[in-house]
Amino acid sequence: MNIGVYGLGRFGTFWTQELAKHGNTVVSYSRSHKDDIENVKLVSEDEVLSQPIIYLCVAISSFEEVLTRITSKIKKGCTVIDTCSVKIHPANLMKKLLPKDVYSIASHPMFGPDSGLNGVQGLPMVVYPLNCPSSLFDEIYKDLESWDLHLLKMSPDAHDREAAWSQGITHFVGRVLDELALQPTELATTGYNRLMSIVEQTCNDPIQLFYDLQRYNPYAKQMRMGLKGSLDYVMQELTEQEQ
Repeated sequence: MNIGVYGLGRFGTFWTQELAKHGNTVVSYSRSHKDDIENVKLVSEDEVLSQPIIYLCVAISSFEEVLTRITSKIKKGCTVIDTCSVKIHPANLMKKLLPKDVYSIASHPMFGPDSGLNGVQGLPMVVYPLNCPSSLFDEIYKDLESWDLHLLKMSPDAHDREAAWSQGITHFVGRVLDELALQPTELATTGYNRLMSIVEQTCNDPIQLFYDLQRYNPYAKQMRMGLKGSLDYVMQELTEQEQ
């Protein structure tokens, strides 16, 4: 497949490499990234937007601004695929801003440079057709399926509802633990080391991703309130035991 990747941040660079590794012809564009990527050609914005399939790998908070700016440059019959870690927000924007003759798919590769370091086989990826002929969606789905990914066809609402209590809570707990400035210790149990790995995994990502996950997932606030309620309950239980 001929594919363009718009955005070469930490995830975009990783995703570009994966697409090329799995036999696609990939070109990419970034306003800031200038380093060569193996088997990938860095091109102009116009050229990347001329590709038949375009993956948008931009920050959630930048998605509306980017999509608004580039929509008029995207050619008829192109398929635009977002890779945001929330789905309702970008899906609604693609439905609203893209013309009817430009197709769209919502996707979320639920892994990145850390979790996919040793390969993406078996890792989960959500894909969902928004405005896309079934034959075209099936073609893209089968290409991703050939990577041995664990593909999930899930609506944006179902994704955000579930992700708030999986990815969202993981990033929240990771940032909270990071604030404690936990350190390695010779007394570390397996459980403690797992906690440290959560900190490492989540805090390697840009802080903007954490803010965006909490802001743009409509179910994230409910998750945080549930977490706070559980913490308050356990603290109260301990207080009563001390009396």
